[in-house]
Amino acid sequence: MDPRTRRIPLNATYAVLAASVVVFTLMQSLLTPVLATMVTVLHTTQGNVTWVLTAYLLSASVFTPIMGRVGDLVGKRGVLVCTLLALSVGSLLAATATNITVMIIARVIQGVGGGALPLAFGIVRDEFPEDRVAGAVGLIASLSAVGGGLGIVLAGPIVDYLGYRWLFWLPMIATIAAAAAAHFLVPPSPARSGATVSWLPAVLLSAWLVCLLLAMNQAPAWGWASPSVIGLLVGALAVGGAWIAAERRAATPLIDLQMLRLHSVWTGNLVALLTGAAMYAVFAFLPQFVQTPPSTGYGFGASIAESGLLLLPASITMFASGAFAGRLASIIGAKRIVVLGCLIGGASMALLAVAHEHTWQIYLSSALIGVGLGLVFAAISGLVVAAVPPSQTGVASGMNANIRTIGGSIGAALMASVVTSQLMPDGLPEKSGYTLGFAAMAVVLVLAAVAALLIPEATPRHAPGGSARVAG
Repeated sequence: MDPRTRRIPLNATYAVLAASVVVFTLMQSLLTPVLATMVTVLHTTQGNVTWVLTAYLLSASVFTPIMGRVGDLVGKRGVLVCTLLALSVGSLLAATATNITVMIIARVIQGVGGGALPLAFGIVRDEFPEDRVAGAVGLIASLSAVGGGLGIVLAGPIVDYLGYRWLFWLPMIATIAAAAAAHFLVPPSPARSGATVSWLPAVLLSAWLVCLLLAMNQAPAWGWASPSVIGLLVGALAVGGAWIAAERRAATPLIDLQMLRLHSVWTGNLVALLTGAAMYAVFAFLPQFVQTPPSTGYGFGASIAESGLLLLPASITMFASGAFAGRLASIIGAKRIVVLGCLIGGASMALLAVAHEHTWQIYLSSALIGVGLGLVFAAISGLVVAAVPPSQTGVASGMNANIRTIGGSIGAALMASVVTSQLMPDGLPEKSGYTLGFAAMAVVLVLAAVAALLIPEATPRHAPGGSARVAG
């Protein structure tokens, strides 16, 4: 949009987008530290309560690319308002839930809010001057990761001072405010294709994602060789093949498979898969590690609030490095930023594997993890957005975010299998399980750095209705 004709301040629009993304990502992790509390409040079992996380993850994975594509087709502002209202309705239902069934339904509804991330990227692409797009996209990408870390930090104080149900009342209030602000402070999309959504590919995409993520999430409990897990994985492959065939035949593909084959896109998605695996694994299991009683020979016996504070440095440095990534990328290039971030993250995981006897070591590792992942997420999102035409910004960034989530499911599942492979008589994991798990995530991030080397030095940027041109 021409800045001379723009009536809404650009910073106001950006603030609304940032707030929308942060609220959604907070809900990814806000409940992780309080699952034990939910067992009592909802009168359920430990096995059932894990579906509170799984349902949200599955729903968000399905709706993230779909809502991004719908926004590309019919207008991003209206779809963003709808995703925020869905998150609000889900939060209201969760706040008043008295049993696990209602809570799971509420979490599925909240997952629709996953569309906020690709829609925010698309609106930035539409509204910002070209020279500011990469930095703005990178900062929102970093905020999405920051929100995931802050959820773990804030859960304890909210429960201690306000009560368990305020984990939902506060997000509900925030998302209603964000929806209203989006309506008034986000301009309508400057161009829309007017095409319709191809619903068969949407259904098939949803089906194979559910099969894959359900298998990954339940494998540690059911067993990797169990018939259920094998059946889900086979189903994911079969339905995934049907989805590819349906996308190729669709008049208006939900996801352009040619777009996924762009060099910058597939390499960016590969890096997102690997870094997502490491991030989700550490955010899920580092709190458990520090909450372990010292009588076991490791751990600090930390409370929920204290374990969250140990992850606070990651959120702070992730935001700081993400904000700085755009400026640094203009000096050394976005590709080198991604490689550097992966190596810093890998070093932090290695440090965590060998040095975790004192809290200062945990704080240091946490801070370095934030630096590394903040650089990666900021730079990789900008590379993917820059590689596709504006009409595909939402779906391309949505798939990148989705692949990061898939990587997270794989990483968390593998970490769970490693950590719980050897248990002490009291049922707690052996220290060696955590050590091996953190070391494995260090290897994953080194592999991510190798994958980042495959990213092209120059990224194609497409102008609407024109041919691709090379951006340095």
